[in-house]
Amino acid sequence: MLLTAGFAACSALYFLVDNVFDGFFIDWFEGFFTQTEGHFNPVEGTGEIWHTINWGRLKPFVLAVFIGGTLLWLTAAFVAAQAAAKRQEKRTITDISQRLRAYMKGSADAVTVFPKEQAEISAQLSDIKSALLENERRLKEETTRKNDLIAYLAHDLKTPLTSVIGYLSLLNEAPDMPVEQRAKYTRITLDKAYRLEKMINEFFDITRYNLQEIALQKEPVDLYYLLVQLTDELLPVLEKNGNTVRLQADEALTVPGDPDKLARVFGNVLKNAAAYSYPDTEIVITAEEKEGAVTLRFSNRGRTIPQEKLNSLFEKFYRLDEARTSGTGGAGLGLAIAKEIVTLHGGRITAESIDETVTFTVTLPAQS
Repeated sequence: MLLTAGFAACSALYFLVDNVFDGFFIDWFEGFFTQTEGHFNPVEGTGEIWHTINWGRLKPFVLAVFIGGTLLWLTAAFVAAQAAAKRQEKRTITDISQRLRAYMKGSADAVTVFPKEQAEISAQLSDIKSALLENERRLKEETTRKNDLIAYLAHDLKTPLTSVIGYLSLLNEAPDMPVEQRAKYTRITLDKAYRLEKMINEFFDITRYNLQEIALQKEPVDLYYLLVQLTDELLPVLEKNGNTVRLQADEALTVPGDPDKLARVFGNVLKNAAAYSYPDTEIVITAEEKEGAVTLRFSNRGRTIPQEKLNSLFEKFYRLDEARTSGTGGAGLGLAIAKEIVTLHGGRITAESIDETVTFTVTLPAQS
């Protein structure tokens, strides 16, 4: 293509010189690049005139024309190459876009959709598509669990509400009821009302979770004091199942963090340990600082959790005990929120279950 363009340019130049500017060019060339000399023979009355080339003028001119022509040709070649490259780039982008659309909408493998020269693109897109499909699967599972949980809660709300109404009606209809029986009915009604309150709070947790944005207000946090305070606050929950807490931690442990948010993390983990511990067993909390990080472990004795369930503990709306009648599970948000808070603090939270011992490990950056 470049040779064709050069040939066309030379042909046009030749036509201009040979036809359009014929007389003008010859006159100009003879006057500027030639020297005229003559010889007259007086005896014979004849003379000769001849023209010689003025090489002192012609050589620089030819050199300038050559350089100018070369630059012109290179410029034309560069422009043509750029135009060709842009056209090729456009064709490549169009081709990749079509292949990308076909791959993302279809079920074929990236290797079969993209040619070998686009192997790197196909590998990256394969990873992206796998991640998108995994996120989509997780979202569908979360939505399904959320909808099922709402349906269970809506159904289960009727039971304590019916009991509350029934016992209050009995108390209202029998003002002369014996004191012991009245106290029994009052206690049952109060228990059902507490259960009803818990379910309503679960509803609020579900509807509020996707609307809230967790923001941290960091300050130095005294971990030992925080854990002691949480243990005291959760004492009624622990005593219901006969559980006790043993804290093994350095009293000088400090981490940079939001004390309220970290209290929520440790509270959720501790309540989870209490809910799934064997009766009359000990929950052990240890904390130590090592290599710029503080590691906390919450260990309890309870049924061994299968690995497939262990991997889902920190997913939203996942409940280890799917039976609503057990009374042990909440909305399935506690550990998911705990993971988000720990991640925002630059740490991580994991769980393991071996030989009827469940251990939650929380790692946080230490105070510098």
